[in-house]
Amino acid sequence: MKYSTKVSDAVHILAFIVLNPKGSLSSDSIAESIHTNPGCIRQLMSALRRAGLLISVKGHPRPSLSREPSAITLLDVYKAVEGENPLLHLDTHTNPECGVGIHIQLSLQDYFDQVQETAEKEMQKITLQDILDRYQEKLSQLWV
Repeated sequence: MKYSTKVSDAVHILAFIVLNPKGSLSSDSIAESIHTNPGCIRQLMSALRRAGLLISVKGHPRPSLSREPSAITLLDVYKAVEGENPLLHLDTHTNPECGVGIHIQLSLQDYFDQVQETAEKEMQKITLQDILDRYQEKLSQLWV
């Protein structure tokens, strides 16, 4: 089973931009940091741009945030790169001849919806600035 790292990578991109104001911000440089390919970075940056979180001009490797890190929430990033995709997914390939196979999925969906709502409320409380502050805390612990 494959899971998405889009949110993690998108936050990484935004943090990389903030933390490297004078460094190279090309998709190649960011891809090297994330350990992925530049095409994947360009796709994520495009989604962040469409969501109004990132400002960039094609051909100029100087992207910037559209607003302060304290005004960008984890939910903003999630919605930008995942859209309406839920965190949890039902297995829709269960046996339709089995009463458990059909009805357990319908029952489970109610709880998955509850988890989604709770997660989104929590993501709304976490800002990019919070993540950057935690990053700095982790760095400072390395030097103790």
